[in-house]
Amino acid sequence: MSTSDRILLILHIGFAIFTLGPLTAATMSTPRYIRKRNVVVVRYLHRTTQIYGLGTLGIFLIGLGLAKGDLAEVWLTVSMTLFVVALVLLLIVERDQRKAVHLLEVAAAEAAPAAVPVRPDAVKETEEPGESEEPEGGATEAEAPAAARPAAATGEVAQVERGRLAAMSGVVALIWLVILALMVWNG
Repeated sequence: MSTSDRILLILHIGFAIFTLGPLTAATMSTPRYIRKRNVVVVRYLHRTTQIYGLGTLGIFLIGLGLAKGDLAEVWLTVSMTLFVVALVLLLIVERDQRKAVHLLEVAAAEAAPAAVPVRPDAVKETEEPGESEEPEGGATEAEAPAAARPAAATGEVAQVERGRLAAMSGVVALIWLVILALMVWNG
């Protein structure tokens, strides 16, 4: 193995370690933060997926350089095919993350007006003596039945996206492991 091949191999392994690890961690932890409705973290994980997803292209390109045009070997063809499948799945993961961020932002916007309770003593300080505005029926926002609250506040948000993200990120992680096994076994 020549020096240039060794450098390419070091770059190939380095790109694999430093891009696939954070990418897999970001995609696999996204469903947890969707469930917690933490839109800031989901937005961050989406951005991380975009950046490291582009970085994985470096793994593919350096791997092509290492193959030196000898793509007739079955394990190389299978590895590259699986890599392309994983990239397509990552595009779907990125789309679902983007959609989940949007749904979480919409749910937060719908719940925001209802989430700001008005202190009764603050209302009394601004009212003139004798003026008392009580809601009809005497019920406050906190006492409203669950049926009267917005659906986003009581139900799950981005449930479909969360399930797809969990499934697809697991499949992508398994694909990375199969490619690793092929590289180690035949390389």
